Amino acid sequence: MSKFNIVVCDHIHKSGLDILEKDADVNYINFASLPKDELLSKLGEAEVVITRSSTDVDVKFLESAPKLRAIVRAGVGVDNVDIEGSSKQGVVVMNVPTANTIAAVELTCAHILSAVRNFPCANSQLKYDRKWKREDWYGTELKGKKLGIIGFGNIGSRVGIRMKAFEMEVIAYDPYINPTKATDCGIAYTRDFDDILKCDIITIHTPKNKETINMINADNIDKLKDGVILINCARGGLYNENAIDSALKSGKVRWAGIDVFTKEPATSNKLLDNKNIYVTPHIGANTLESQEKIAIEAATAAIEAARGSSFPNALNLPIKENEIPSFMKAYLELVQKIAFFAIQMNKDEIRSITLEAQGEIKEYLETLSTFALVGILNATIGDKVNYVNAPYVAKERGIEVKLVGTDSKGAYRNKVRITILTQNGEFSVAGAVFNEMLPKIVEINNFMLDVTPKGRMILFRNDDTPGVIGEVGTILAKHNINISDFRLGRYDKEALAVILVDDDVNKEVLDELSLIKACRAIKYAIL
Repeated sequence: MSKFNIVVCDHIHKSGLDILEKDADVNYINFASLPKDELLSKLGEAEVVITRSSTDVDVKFLESAPKLRAIVRAGVGVDNVDIEGSSKQGVVVMNVPTANTIAAVELTCAHILSAVRNFPCANSQLKYDRKWKREDWYGTELKGKKLGIIGFGNIGSRVGIRMKAFEMEVIAYDPYINPTKATDCGIAYTRDFDDILKCDIITIHTPKNKETINMINADNIDKLKDGVILINCARGGLYNENAIDSALKSGKVRWAGIDVFTKEPATSNKLLDNKNIYVTPHIGANTLESQEKIAIEAATAAIEAARGSSFPNALNLPIKENEIPSFMKAYLELVQKIAFFAIQMNKDEIRSITLEAQGEIKEYLETLSTFALVGILNATIGDKVNYVNAPYVAKERGIEVKLVGTDSKGAYRNKVRITILTQNGEFSVAGAVFNEMLPKIVEINNFMLDVTPKGRMILFRNDDTPGVIGEVGTILAKHNINISDFRLGRYDKEALAVILVDDDVNKEVLDELSLIKACRAIKYAIL
């Protein structure tokens, strides 16, 4: 099998580069130091690219990369990516939305604390002016104040939890969440935006789109509480800068803490002329920990996209974000992964595919089936398959697709199962998502397991007799193959081991494992 060409267009943490370099399936090319005017001429063979904000993925970029299948934006914002143009070219756009969560949360909290206690100004006066004037820096306490949070996702929810520790009264506004996500944390929930405008401190944590741009503007400034504090560490333009500038000058807004601006670099932004604003140069993700996490997640996503096993956090999938619950996105990624896995276990002409969705997810069977088909067909015919044509390709190939929806039963609120029937027989795999973000394989052909669907996996089915695990370990050690995880299921006097390894496994190793006396079957898959 030829290697996948993954191009890194911008600088990312070395941990991510190491993942790309060590993967045996990847031809990794680092063009991060290449001038941007030279980069376009180097993209002809690129199948997946990793970018940051320094590279504009525009029409010229897309035209220069005819083999491109996926774009990974190593970070949250995709302002520099032409998502519509990418979709027209059949390129999936992904981001890394959660790796910098804690960094952004803590920066928001720092801005809130700076605004109420005037830390930056007090520091500057003492350190640079050498003045000791305590009377200049009377602040206020957070205890008993009302914090309004616009957007209660990964970042907004964590800000709320932390501010509750300061004994604040916290209220969340987010029409796209289940209210219990807030109320279960002891945080009030509202669908009336005016409730947020009455708060002592307001912080915003939404994506930037038509609905969220200028959420606080000249029209609703008058509704704000006199002396309100405004915080924005999310995206520039969510607060109207002209309106905020006027409100800072009039004192309607007592302080503002801003990390993001409509146009960056913001060295000439008029907001900087106000004395009652604290600013930082878009450093929400600037911690060593978050940069490492971003690079690792971006590299992992690029490899998975290149293989076609899944497209984590894809932004241009054929679904409308506001029409599905948040937990469904993890199930869409999971079903594609286990489908990609299943077809590697049962390689032959496909006769039928049965998809069973148990629980709430049964309402989205059609969408789940599309993702399952992409996973299966990507493993067999490659990049000609996408989320638009997958059902048609399956029909053309005479593959029968059966959809089954059932109510919740057993230990799982939601569970998805794929069964593939070929001339080789039937193979079934089931999975579930835990805590709305942790995908697991929980069953393989009646063997109950707990396996993270990721990486190189050996499936070893054997008679359930003593000494087998030792024999397997000895053979892998002889070939210098490191075991990263070992999961075992038992059923009807047989055992099934799912062995995750760090190194590539060739036919010689698999043949030697198959000679173990207790061995009944052995398979190898890469996710």
